[in-house]
Amino acid sequence: MDEAAGEETVEGSREERPKRVRRGPGPFTLLVLPGLVALVGVAGFLAYNGDLADAWPQGGGPDPTATTDVDAAYIPWLRKAVADCTVVKPSVLAAQIDRLSGWNNDAGALSGEKGIAAFTDAGWKKWGKDDDGNGRSSPHDPADALMALGRQDCSLAEKVTDLRTEGVVTGDLVDLTLAAYASGTDAVVKAGRVPGDAEAYITEVKSLSSRYEAVDRESSGGAVNQVPGAVLAGPVGDLTVTSPYGSREHPLTGVTKLHTGVDFASPQGAQVSAASKGQVVFAAMTKAYGNRVVIDHGTIDGKRLQTTYSHLLALQVSVGQAVDAGTPVGLVGSTGLSTGPHLHFEVILDGYYTDPLPWLSPST
Repeated sequence: MDEAAGEETVEGSREERPKRVRRGPGPFTLLVLPGLVALVGVAGFLAYNGDLADAWPQGGGPDPTATTDVDAAYIPWLRKAVADCTVVKPSVLAAQIDRLSGWNNDAGALSGEKGIAAFTDAGWKKWGKDDDGNGRSSPHDPADALMALGRQDCSLAEKVTDLRTEGVVTGDLVDLTLAAYASGTDAVVKAGRVPGDAEAYITEVKSLSSRYEAVDRESSGGAVNQVPGAVLAGPVGDLTVTSPYGSREHPLTGVTKLHTGVDFASPQGAQVSAASKGQVVFAAMTKAYGNRVVIDHGTIDGKRLQTTYSHLLALQVSVGQAVDAGTPVGLVGSTGLSTGPHLHFEVILDGYYTDPLPWLSPST
């Protein structure tokens, strides 16, 4: 059976950019937050006195994405975007997105800036690519946008590093890179350091980056088979392939593009299970994939491993839930853009789709 895999997924000088006005505190901050603070205070007091022993869930440690205010699916892309750049950390990249758009894909629509990284058409033409392999390059595709901003930042970092080595400019490389982004490389060269009009931007981005520091740390929690050549358990009992990984003509749209996973023939209502230990980071209905589950399995050889399960008839897990290999996650169905009951199964390694079949146990 076939389905609509891949329909949903992660500039030079900025001198022309109008200054973005940051909005003041909203109703949540003014009305709800004080009450939450008071509630947490009371809970803390009760816990201290032994009256709230079971009030908070006792997990195996904090979720490394819990304090980042960023979709867990974006984290591998944040890391990959600056993987070859020693100057810019993922947390800095995330802070820039926060500063530019607040992770809102339409925040800059009125000013002609598009997507979470607020690219202009000219900027996207220079830096944008189809990094997630879904057949289109778009600033509204978060994965493409993160990679494009990373390319731009890393290019600027390389330039200011050379300039500092040559004695043309002086200062911290992160500050110089952000200054080049905000004011342009020429302005940095002219000043010989961070120009005054870039200081506010740098201060704000570096302040915001502290909330994303967890993104810089590779989590080893829940890692699957931490040796090369590790395998996954089959997500369904019958691994009969009806559509393999690779380029194909979509059966419904007629568009030739990458089929990002593999389709297994399974009857309606058949059990779908987690391929390995991990944590559910997505479990909801989507337009193309129908009912979809995404599980983060931690890292293998330093690379983030995720598996996805799509077109499900029903969901049996929720976001944040810890699972083991074999844990029921849903039932085979045909929701979303699908031609009949089957499981669309994907393996995502460090943000990139890869053929799932080599990962599956030979015994299955």
